[in-house]
Amino acid sequence: MLLHVFGTLGAALSMSIAWPQVYRSCVRRRTSGLSATACMLGVAMPLGWVTYGLLIGDPFQVVTNVVSSSTGAAILLALLITQPHLRTRKALLTSAGTAAGVLAAVMIIAALAALPQVSGPAAAATLGSVLACVSFVSAIPQPLALLRDRNQDLSGLSPLRWRLAAAACASWLLYGVGAGQPAVWASALVGLTSALIVNGVLIARAPRRAKAPSAAPVTWRHEVVTRNLATAGV
Repeated sequence: MLLHVFGTLGAALSMSIAWPQVYRSCVRRRTSGLSATACMLGVAMPLGWVTYGLLIGDPFQVVTNVVSSSTGAAILLALLITQPHLRTRKALLTSAGTAAGVLAAVMIIAALAALPQVSGPAAAATLGSVLACVSFVSAIPQPLALLRDRNQDLSGLSPLRWRLAAAACASWLLYGVGAGQPAVWASALVGLTSALIVNGVLIARAPRRAKAPSAAPVTWRHEVVTRNLATAGV
């Protein structure tokens, strides 16, 4: 029962994660601070987990990651539209390399699963291992981009998106441990670490509101002078 709760919570949070960022990037057209490599992987990795879910028959994985890949594609498109320098051939080769590798691995393993001598769960175990390993790589670009440039404009990053990401990864971590799916909990652990780092940076660099200047205190001498003047009728 508890396992089902964690799975449902993880799925609900995962499907909600990207919407604050979609609003900020697609509606308000603010993408400063986003990592192109992380956005590319934000499309490729969910597609890999959709395939993983289909191979083991896990509806939580399938439904969640179909939504995640769709929102990830919207954010990536907004990033490429608002920042033309990321559309150059050199920039695309740099940002899309890892994502292309993930998609290639997913296609190869899915093709192997179609063979009669390879079962779905066996192919899923291999794919899960690949995705868990890649999750270590995919979790690096966004925090690294923030840590390397301390003067970077972070207005394009949605704090709510990363808070939801931390909560979702924590839920998937518990679900993966309870369901006996090492690939799920290992990937969730890496994602949780990444989300906590980004949240820490956003909190540390949040603009501080200036306090309103307080009125100067009235001294005892000033009160006496004022009282004397009032008594004299001035």
